[in-house]
Amino acid sequence: MTTRAPTRDLLIEVGTNLIAEHGYNATGINAVLKEAGVPKGCFYHYFSSKEAFGLAVIEAAAVDDEVSVQALLGDVRTVPLERLKAFFAAKRADMVACKHRRGCLIGNLGQEMSAHSDVLRDALDAIWQRRERQLAACLQDGQHDGSIRRDMDAAALASFILAGWQGALLRSKIVRDCTPLVDFECTLLAFLKP
Repeated sequence: MTTRAPTRDLLIEVGTNLIAEHGYNATGINAVLKEAGVPKGCFYHYFSSKEAFGLAVIEAAAVDDEVSVQALLGDVRTVPLERLKAFFAAKRADMVACKHRRGCLIGNLGQEMSAHSDVLRDALDAIWQRRERQLAACLQDGQHDGSIRRDMDAAALASFILAGWQGALLRSKIVRDCTPLVDFECTLLAFLKP
């Protein structure tokens, strides 16, 4: 097992925060270096380009998110609908904590970068697919126990839910309020009932 250098980790952490707040294109390397308090040579020691840095930020964010999402959606001790409610509650809490300014880093970067970088787009798509599989597994558990409707494919339903949730996150950022998230969740839970 390899461990990452503390300076590399610091750059990724600072970059994640700045990109989440301002976007990839508006976050310059100099701003990251200034916020991290490290010289430019350190950046290029760890990253060959801004795109390589962006990829590292995406991968680090994905690992953290996948662990937390799996803890919520994959907890087989909890009934599937309660897992979904816990997932939505955690994401709403994240929005409140950032005062509705950030939303989902992966979703935000997907909107911003999909037309500009195939490397980042492919990484974001892979992350999105893993997240859909996590959600689909939870939905399948609910279909098997009869608490979630069985007339729809779980994978297609997971894709639909995540796309709708991203829209609700965007709307929540615009209005700076959780109402779109609550409305989405209530409508979805009613829709999922058998």
